[in-house]
Amino acid sequence: MRDQDIHACIRTLKREIRRWKEPVVGVVAKASRDPFQILISTVLSLRTKDQTTADASARLFRLATTPTAMLALSRRAIERAIYPVGFYRTKARHIQEICRDLLARYGGRVPDEIEALLTLKGVGRKTANLVVTLGFRKPGICVDIHVHRISNRWGYIRTRTPAQSEEALRRKLPPRYWMIYNDLLVPFGQNLCTPVSPHCSECQLAASCERVGVKTSR
Repeated sequence: MRDQDIHACIRTLKREIRRWKEPVVGVVAKASRDPFQILISTVLSLRTKDQTTADASARLFRLATTPTAMLALSRRAIERAIYPVGFYRTKARHIQEICRDLLARYGGRVPDEIEALLTLKGVGRKTANLVVTLGFRKPGICVDIHVHRISNRWGYIRTRTPAQSEEALRRKLPPRYWMIYNDLLVPFGQNLCTPVSPHCSECQLAASCERVGVKTSR
């Protein structure tokens, strides 16, 4: 994909994703705009299907929506609320540790800087970027496996890891697309540009896609 093609690509994706469900963390963000709920929902979403995350988040937030209230719950209560998200016991422990840290170091408020968020237990760059962009409307590029895979499949960047992809996209992607890039590519990657045998015959971006690494398609 040529650099100038990204503008037409973004316009097309904005139209295409209307037929698919919005990623669950985006739904939480629109419902509350609460950085704490966005942070916790993102932690729950790691390696977990969207519907499972949505259900678990709803159950947990019926019990507590602040670090103080969350710490008043037992770990077992948190585990029961978030089950069956992936690694639910580990995530319950991380949630408690995050809440303790927020109260001890940040006065109970979620920090709005990526480097500060990365000091919290269980928070990686994907989570930190999502919290900054969705919770605080500040520039960031959230790179999950879909963003990493598709950006490389297009030939727009050429990297080996999501961390390298974030660096490359920060250098190359026009800043006005930073905050929406993940929101566009996640549903696109879940429904059309799938990891194995993508639906290339149905894709409106096929003409500009280099199909890097694609061995079979539909």
